[in-house]
Amino acid sequence: MGHFGREFWRIMENSAFLILFLAFTGLMGLIPFLLRKFHIPQVISLLIVGMLIGPGGAGVDLVRLISGWLSFLGTPGMEAETAQRTAESFTMIIDSLGSLGLMLLMALAGMEADFKLIKSVRAPVITLSVLTFLIPAVAGYWVYWFFRPADLAGKLLYASLFASHSVGIVFPVMRELKLSKTRFGAAVLISTVITDIASIILLAVSVQLHRQSTQISHMVGKGTLSLFDHVSGDFFGNSFVPVFLAIVVLYLVISVLAVSSAGKLLLKHFHPGEDVLITFVLLVILTTVIVGELFGINLVVGAFIAGLGLSRVVRQRDMLLFRRMESIGYGFLIPFLFVSIGMETDLAAFGNAGNWLIVGMTVAGLVVSKICSGYAAMRFCGFNRAHGFAAGLMTVPQLSATLAAAAIGKDIGLLDGNFFNAIIILSIVTTLPVPSLVRLILEYNRKSFETPADYPVPGVVQEDGLL
Repeated sequence: MGHFGREFWRIMENSAFLILFLAFTGLMGLIPFLLRKFHIPQVISLLIVGMLIGPGGAGVDLVRLISGWLSFLGTPGMEAETAQRTAESFTMIIDSLGSLGLMLLMALAGMEADFKLIKSVRAPVITLSVLTFLIPAVAGYWVYWFFRPADLAGKLLYASLFASHSVGIVFPVMRELKLSKTRFGAAVLISTVITDIASIILLAVSVQLHRQSTQISHMVGKGTLSLFDHVSGDFFGNSFVPVFLAIVVLYLVISVLAVSSAGKLLLKHFHPGEDVLITFVLLVILTTVIVGELFGINLVVGAFIAGLGLSRVVRQRDMLLFRRMESIGYGFLIPFLFVSIGMETDLAAFGNAGNWLIVGMTVAGLVVSKICSGYAAMRFCGFNRAHGFAAGLMTVPQLSATLAAAAIGKDIGLLDGNFFNAIIILSIVTTLPVPSLVRLILEYNRKSFETPADYPVPGVVQEDGLL
């Protein structure tokens, strides 16, 4: 086959990819539109789209099915290889767009943060962070101890999995109902990020303990940027915890200051509304995330910190930039996040659980501990029952960060197949129903969520009119 022939069939393969993307985009628009009539949140609709087109969802692997139909567009005699290559490339692109969507979602959440509002929720943030970390962590520790009492590293890993949050699945619902700028919304969002930082530290400690006890020189899992995953397990010795904690604190402080300075510099040299300004802002966010990943800090935390650093600059000097970033995020990238999660949902895990006692105790332990800790924290700070129950419920979903941490544990031999399947099932049963439940609670009690008089204002609020 000559050069012209190879080029022709390459173009035809690209056409197959574009047709697949067209069908995919059509489903992303059509299914949420149809389900909206049944008051199903867009988040759930997009998860359903992902489960429909993914390999592990409802049993209809539309990606490979359509790729097979379009295989005639590939090189003659290589139809099967063409179909497989198209499906794999498409899935990889969707995963990448989903990661960018998660990054932009958390960056926008950080940009929406109102520093005056943050000052008024110090007490709820501290209380919610402490209780929603400690109580679920203790529950996870106890669940693993029940089956593996001698495995300290495993108990700490399970504690970190229980303590982590995935507010990204619920935040769009809260934002849609215009509650992200209330004291309730600010308290839940900021405490979630703090808790995620603590769970990341606990995860790193558990992995380090396991590596030292088993003399693993580096993690078995591939594709990670973290420098800690490529050094000897005994490199830091007993000083790993304080060293890692110091690195996290330095990263948070330096990132906020550096991003804020970079934002001011950009707005000084570019006029509001310039297209290139969005490019540079995305570059700043991506750089912050990548640097965080180098030190083992999750994408969610890095993106939120970048958004927090840009918050004052963007909100005070160029709201047009913020609105355009919202359009790119919620109009294009963020939907891919939920679709990619749906594509990775493996319903077959229900048939391969192995030990249903582990599954039952994992699901029950996490759900009960999360709801009780959130409810207790909010009630302690003077919020009403609806606030407390909604706050606890918002911390229940376990998504990509939890699954990624569980995959790390499985790769290095810290979690066996039964515990890993339990985490997969946990992610399914906590992700699908929770957004709808949260939406019902918020809509039913909407007035109390929007009325400042329903809960006391902390004493730190002075006469500068924070509320």
